[in-house]
Amino acid sequence: MTLLPVADALARVTAGAAPLPCERVPLAEAHRRVLCEDIASLRTQPPEDVSAMDGYAVRAQDVAAIPAQLTVIGEVAAGRPFAGRVGPGQAARIFTGGVIPQGADCIVVQESAERTGERVTVTAPAASGRHIRSAGLDFSAGDVLLQQGRRLSGRDLSLAAAMNHATLPVHRRPKIAMIATGDELVMPGREPGPGQIVYSNGYSIAALAASEGAEVMDFGIVPDKLADTIAAIRKARAAPVDIILTVGGASVGDYDLIQTALASEGLALSFWKIAMRPGRPLTHGRLDAIHVLGLPGNPVSAYVCAVLFLVPLIRKLSGRADFAPVPEQARLGIALKANDERADYLRATLSEGIATPFVLQDSSMNFLLAQADCLVIRPPFAPAAKAGDACSILKLPF
Repeated sequence: MTLLPVADALARVTAGAAPLPCERVPLAEAHRRVLCEDIASLRTQPPEDVSAMDGYAVRAQDVAAIPAQLTVIGEVAAGRPFAGRVGPGQAARIFTGGVIPQGADCIVVQESAERTGERVTVTAPAASGRHIRSAGLDFSAGDVLLQQGRRLSGRDLSLAAAMNHATLPVHRRPKIAMIATGDELVMPGREPGPGQIVYSNGYSIAALAASEGAEVMDFGIVPDKLADTIAAIRKARAAPVDIILTVGGASVGDYDLIQTALASEGLALSFWKIAMRPGRPLTHGRLDAIHVLGLPGNPVSAYVCAVLFLVPLIRKLSGRADFAPVPEQARLGIALKANDERADYLRATLSEGIATPFVLQDSSMNFLLAQADCLVIRPPFAPAAKAGDACSILKLPF
């Protein structure tokens, strides 16, 4: 099978990914979820004319000429309206959020008033409507303020609460089963035996998936035995999940059993080699309705492939229209040689618009991955570039 361009691979991964069904969740659980319906306000905000300042509710015509002396006939606080009416020569003490009493049409701020007992002297005029928030200033009942497809920010949740929605209809979170393979792997905290290494890939990938809103179920490390690999895949299918994500075992070695195990379970293979570096051996296909991604075993390869393919898949299943990664522009901090037929994704630091790839780009080096701010994208057959030349980058998630 020939190497597939990155753009074509991404198109295949996301082509069959439809937004997951809707569910209604409490506001506190809706952050960064995607709306599957338009949301209209259930109330008008503010529901009545209210004061925007602390001061006195008066008639503008009574304070046109200053100083003006008025009689204080009552008090208005937020949540405690005044039942009376402000007539000629009268005022009502009012606090921010208080409902404007009948008869009053403006607010004199307390800094422009001197009170003695039940009399107040106004020292500055106020025009009609001054310091009053009119009913519906923010929104009115029936206004559609949050649209289908919107990924909800914290500010959106505050708006939804003000609209009097306690729950919101959002697309279900994608569920992912993550399966690591390899006899050489041991969990962190254990002493590796001869030829063994500490398993690390799953932590960055699970964190990345969770930050995009997915629910990750870790199925642990599966030994390099076909029966065990098949059993893990069957267990993941029965969970049930939307994505089976394997880490390692995606190449063509004698102990790379992922493809064989998936094929025995009926995988409809889409591709398994991509024209990119790091990360050429990436498997993609479907097990009935389940999306399957088989990531390479090297830490950097696995993470870069997860950024380029897993993240867009999660986003599209979550209902987002902006699922594809969007490169940004920067300037190279060092010179780079001409590229070959594979697209390069070079780990780099980013400072004040200057992206500086690390000299070493070995796909096993966790340390440099942790230090990187972005990936410098080098298209296939890109010519040599000088320091200062424009380049495309993908910023890495925190």
